[in-house]
Amino acid sequence: MNALDVTTDSATRLSVFAVLFITLALLEIYSPRRKLRHSKAKRWINNFGISALSSVFIALVLPLIGVATAIWANERSWGVFNQFEIQPFISIPFYIVAFDFTIYLQHRAFHRFQLLWRLHRVHHTDLDYDVSTGVRFHPLSIFISATIKFCLILLLGPLAIAVLISEVVLNATSMFNHSNIKLPTKLDKFLRYFIVTPDMHRIHHSVEVNEHSQNFGFNFTWWDKLLRTYKEQPAKGHEAIEFGIRGYREDRSIGIFSLLTQPFTKDQKN
Repeated sequence: MNALDVTTDSATRLSVFAVLFITLALLEIYSPRRKLRHSKAKRWINNFGISALSSVFIALVLPLIGVATAIWANERSWGVFNQFEIQPFISIPFYIVAFDFTIYLQHRAFHRFQLLWRLHRVHHTDLDYDVSTGVRFHPLSIFISATIKFCLILLLGPLAIAVLISEVVLNATSMFNHSNIKLPTKLDKFLRYFIVTPDMHRIHHSVEVNEHSQNFGFNFTWWDKLLRTYKEQPAKGHEAIEFGIRGYREDRSIGIFSLLTQPFTKDQKN
């Protein structure tokens, strides 16, 4: 395993994250899609706080992830790509698409199964919707997601560059489609042929169950459209849409301690 490759992966992901975050944060100020209703400073401190804890948790519990796992698997010729000697020009795009489909299925599973939902619900109890929502995940939720990625890498045996591209794209699109930026209607419509836009994914964070059970995609829009989980617009419109989960709409849904303990507390009435 090449330590330099792992270090380069981390540096690349951090650089892309920082540049895109700053860009989207400025766009949210310059051209917001809707007015936020809760303290942005308080939400950001807690949303990024739980994101930092998640990163530390993964680093301690599951060190062999991402690029490191791909290098490890390739050194041992594990995975479908290595067994059939599939060329990079085929294996790289195939892995990127397979990775995204896996994330889509994982997302649906997190909504379908109660134990997983209790963890994923932390992401949905944000009372507003902006770029910080894209990093608001419970550490255990991140751990399960990382384990699924780990299994996919071992199954397919992709090149390290394919894993790096997939992770960078996922981080970038997660921030983009959770951002509170206003896109021209025609541009939004065009982008939806390929990628998930903020207006498309915002519906998924609606307090209405029939809306947050739609639009599961993170990167590509294809899976929602093919598997009939796509919703074009929210019933009340984007300006009037309410975010969160019923029973978790008070301010304690913002505090970092509440977010960490929320999956283990008694369910509130939804």
